[in-house]
Amino acid sequence: MADSSLIKKYDVAGPRYTSYPTVPHWQTDTFDAQQWQSRLVETFSATNNDSGISLYIHLPYCESLCTFCACHKRITKNHAVEEPYIQAVLKEWALYLAIFPEKPQITEIHLGGGTPSFFAPETLRTLIEGILKDAKVSPEHEFSFEGHPNNTSAEHLQTLYDLGFRRVSFGVQDYDPKVQLAIHRIQPFENVKKVTELARAIGYTSISHDLVFGLPFQQLSSIEDTIQKTLTLKPDRIAFYSYAHVPWIKGNGQRGFDESNLPSGEEKRALYERGRAIFEANNYAEIGMDHFSLPHDSLYKAQENGTLHRNFMGYTTTQSKVLLGLGASSISDSWTAFAQNIKDVESYIEKVNNSQLPILKGHLLNKKDLFIRKQILDIICNLVTSWKISDWTAEEHEMLLEKLEDFAEDEFIIFNEFGLKVLPAGKAFIRNICMAFDIHLDQTNSTQKLFSKTI
Repeated sequence: MADSSLIKKYDVAGPRYTSYPTVPHWQTDTFDAQQWQSRLVETFSATNNDSGISLYIHLPYCESLCTFCACHKRITKNHAVEEPYIQAVLKEWALYLAIFPEKPQITEIHLGGGTPSFFAPETLRTLIEGILKDAKVSPEHEFSFEGHPNNTSAEHLQTLYDLGFRRVSFGVQDYDPKVQLAIHRIQPFENVKKVTELARAIGYTSISHDLVFGLPFQQLSSIEDTIQKTLTLKPDRIAFYSYAHVPWIKGNGQRGFDESNLPSGEEKRALYERGRAIFEANNYAEIGMDHFSLPHDSLYKAQENGTLHRNFMGYTTTQSKVLLGLGASSISDSWTAFAQNIKDVESYIEKVNNSQLPILKGHLLNKKDLFIRKQILDIICNLVTSWKISDWTAEEHEMLLEKLEDFAEDEFIIFNEFGLKVLPAGKAFIRNICMAFDIHLDQTNSTQKLFSKTI
């Protein structure tokens, strides 16, 4: 485990790098929606018949608020909202179909939220059938959804399985009753066990459990108990996320507990290290950051063969350069441009119903953005990267090497003027290593809080 001085040194606010540049550093004043469409069509035309496109569909509704969650969501018990929202998503999809020069080949679909299993199984069938009727499906497609263990039914699982879904992730977080009460997520182990076994019996080939470390009141004993319970169900993947404490974000609900209830940086790192040790002792391999998988899982195989990828959905095994985000607040990626949808649900629906793409803001990547994006992706996926000196200005290269020297002294990396490799001790500090490449961080003078702590 890293000693306390290293934890204090590196426990700083930093991005998770699901994109580069990260959303707070988008140049929104120079963004142009027409240029976004042009770049989208250009990448689509070049890659559709090869790697296809990925779809992320944001389903924002939840029946209750979890106080650890920083996602865009709408809390309601009124299920009458389902149909108009799904119809709006299908209308948005139709707007993109009108832009594309040919029928899209779908490689990946992920239903995220919010709580996708808030929606009735038949409503989800309407959504997916509406998406697929005007598209081709790649033979290597990977369809997945996020399921809430308390409300994911056998009918949900069977309906989506029949539509081609083979991956499901269940949000567990923690089994300690005190922690569950603090984060407003009361969820007995029996519920998780039931849906996990149901999914496996139906035929899902990759079941993931999402755990979170650093939650209020968490202790080593409670995280060990949570992990041991998880291991009895032997999920194919385990996401072991660092709790992102960002209470300044409007409406995120992270005010249900006192700051003093949170583990310190050193205590939080101890939770992670203990969890990692248990996972590895039980044949789970660490994948990138925050993820562990058994050797038979496609995530493990992607890391082994160098095809692991990361985008706004997190780690993925597909190589699509077009990620289309549908639904309120979703983010799209054309590789050379980003665009985020309107966050407010009613405004999103109104815009789409007026036959307009519901884009709120975006960023057009320049040559340097694309270069640094590749460096960060290589580090965060493959733990290694390389470059030519001519890729940098003399000042940029000198600054980079100075930053890397610090990581090398702490035995996190080995490097030379042409590249670096992350060492085992550095894997827990990947976010910090990536930050050395992020020239937008160097240009930020704002005192506004933007990111959670890296530890």
